[in-house]
Amino acid sequence: MYLIREPGVQQHGPNASPTSGPPTRLFLSEPFRGLARLAAMPMAAPWLSLAPRGDGHGVLVLPGLLASDTSTGVLRGYLRRLGYDTHGWNLGRNLGPTDQVLDELPRELSGLAERIGRPVSIVGWSLGGIYARELARQHHGQVRRVITMGSPFALTDPRQSHADGAYRRHGHRHAAGRVPTPEQVARPIEVPSTAVYSRRDGVVSWQACIEPETTLHENVEVRCAHLGFGVDPATLWLIADRLAAPAGQQPGFRPPPALRSLYPGR
Repeated sequence: MYLIREPGVQQHGPNASPTSGPPTRLFLSEPFRGLARLAAMPMAAPWLSLAPRGDGHGVLVLPGLLASDTSTGVLRGYLRRLGYDTHGWNLGRNLGPTDQVLDELPRELSGLAERIGRPVSIVGWSLGGIYARELARQHHGQVRRVITMGSPFALTDPRQSHADGAYRRHGHRHAAGRVPTPEQVARPIEVPSTAVYSRRDGVVSWQACIEPETTLHENVEVRCAHLGFGVDPATLWLIADRLAAPAGQQPGFRPPPALRSLYPGR
């Protein structure tokens, strides 16, 4: 489900894909900035509790590279309190697209959709977002919407990701002959999607985490570290807002006036 692209033709313009990853200063400060977002959660709790309520549909949350369900615990707990039937992926650490991942994720999706009786939304962090998009591509009838957080599905050069080395170190575990091509990974999916990205991401270039906007697909910027997406109050509110949208529809994201400063350009 995930493939790091080989160097190719570069784009030009302000949003052109760079040939290197984020600045070293952002990369080295990732753990501290992620913890800072976690520390802000108690102060944000009062206004996060005012987010749109859920309608009970299923939400599958997928972790990033080398992470497990532990990393998405805050996000899943928040969505559960809003009224969603929220689930982790239950596959341990994410070591990349292994045969187990490629076999078990579709079963997890199908089982949840069948038990609830309606399509499931998928929220994926980093590599987990690429899994989410591929699940939606292959099983779009079972997927209501996809939300990605710092997911480099539009990667044009492996140097755009500081996680490239870690990904390749586990390459011997990845499913041979079952990973889609880079062109397939970058193609739009057939369900509503929101790509959450941050120019302060210290792991992957933000330009690799967005796509051309359409009536189904939107990009929304937040201000957090790559390791902070799952605990960033602005990202949590955004996810709650997007999940509350009617099935099959993608109204543009408009944060409340009091929160607009959290979303550049909104």
